[in-house]
Amino acid sequence: MAWTEDRVETLKKLWSDGLSASQIAKQLGGVTRNAVIGKVHRLGLSGRAAPSRPARRPAPRPAPRPAAKPVAAKASPQAAAPAKAKPVAAEAKPAALVAPQDAARLPNGEYATVLTLREGMCKWPIGDPTDTEFRFCGRHSGVGNAYCEAHAQLAYQPQAKRKRKPGDDAKAVLDSLQSARRVNL
Repeated sequence: MAWTEDRVETLKKLWSDGLSASQIAKQLGGVTRNAVIGKVHRLGLSGRAAPSRPARRPAPRPAPRPAAKPVAAKASPQAAAPAKAKPVAAEAKPAALVAPQDAARLPNGEYATVLTLREGMCKWPIGDPTDTEFRFCGRHSGVGNAYCEAHAQLAYQPQAKRKRKPGDDAKAVLDSLQSARRVNL
């Protein structure tokens, strides 16, 4: 398909009207969306109306949640409780192992390198790999483990706790809000 003057004029008009390249290609027929984009680029057509999009209703804004305030009011006496609970949670955590700063020496007095690493040795890299002083931790790791306990804590972070499922009171509030939205639509 050749770009005739009539087709170029139609392209310019449709482009300035804000039609998408796909829509223009359909109207012109015999050209692809990419061909339209390429021609628009070569013609230097930049300014255009807002791109056409299917008409959508604006999403309704959720109404203020007055029902949430009583739930918050119930929670406010308990607001002091989480502050007290934090030290308890901190005590429940096991003491974090501090990762060793220095690598362990092998029986021959050297440090673990790629060539000397074996099963049951910590493979945590220490230092810059481009440096001649680069080495691996080399401390004992359990069979099948890549790192010693201290480095495993650094490498494998626990997943964040999931949010609790809303209680019955919260479910009732959410249900009432959802039914109110249905009525407003």
